Amino acid sequence: MKATQSIGDFYSIPMRYEGFPHVLVESGRRIGVKKYLVCSTATKPEQVESINDFIYEKCKKYPEFFGFGTLHQHTPDYEAEIERIKSYGLHGIKLHPDFQRFHIDDPKMIPVYRAIAREKLPVLFHMGDAHFDYSAPRRLANVMQQVPDLIAVAAHFGGYNEWDEADKWLKIPNVYYDTSSSLFALSKEKALKMIDHFGVEKFFFGTDFPMWDHVEELNRFLALGLSEEENDMILYKNFERLFGITI
Repeated sequence: MKATQSIGDFYSIPMRYEGFPHVLVESGRRIGVKKYLVCSTATKPEQVESINDFIYEKCKKYPEFFGFGTLHQHTPDYEAEIERIKSYGLHGIKLHPDFQRFHIDDPKMIPVYRAIAREKLPVLFHMGDAHFDYSAPRRLANVMQQVPDLIAVAAHFGGYNEWDEADKWLKIPNVYYDTSSSLFALSKEKALKMIDHFGVEKFFFGTDFPMWDHVEELNRFLALGLSEEENDMILYKNFERLFGITI
C-alpha cells in the first residue's frame, strides 16, 4: 500500500507488513489480541471525511476493531465532523502533527481541542520527532494548560526520539502514553524509569502495526520484567478503565 510505504520512507524503517485490516488481524491473533485501536491520518483536509468513513466501515466489518477518527487542522467545519465521528461510534481522534505539518499548540487548534474535550473524545497524538518541532512534548504541555479537560494519549512513551523532553514536560493528569515504536530503541532501564515516572496506570501497550511485528513487540514489552499485575494493566486493564469497556 502507498501509505504504508510512505510511512516507512519517512522514518527510514522497513515496514514489516502491508497495512490491510485482515493482515492486522492475522498478525495480532498470534498473541491473542482481542481489540485493536485502528486509526489513520488525513494529510489534506479533503481526506478527512473519506478516512472517517473508511474507519467506520472497517469497524463494522471487524467487530474487534476500536476505531478513532481523524481531523485536519484546516477542516472547514470541525464541529460537524466531530459530531459525525461521534455518530459513527468512533471513540477518539488521531492527529499526527509531523505528517499534517502543524504545531500541536497552534492557537488555531485550541478551539478544536475544546470542542473535542466537550465530547469527551481522547486525542491520540504522535509525539516527538527528530524531523520537526511540530510534536515536541512541551507543545502538548502548553495545550493541556489551556484545555485541561482534554484527554490526550501521547504516543511513543510521550515522545519518539525526545524521551528526556517527555519526562520533563508530560507528567500531566489527563495525559496517557503508549509503548508503540519505542521499545526497539529505549533501554530497559530507561523504559522502566519512564513507566515509574508517569505511572504504570497511564500506559497502553501498542505495536504501531504495520511497522512492527506483534510477537516481537510483546516479547520486548514482557522483557521489561514488570509484575504480572503491571503487565495486565498496560496490556488491557488501563484501556478498559479509560474507555469503560471489557476486553
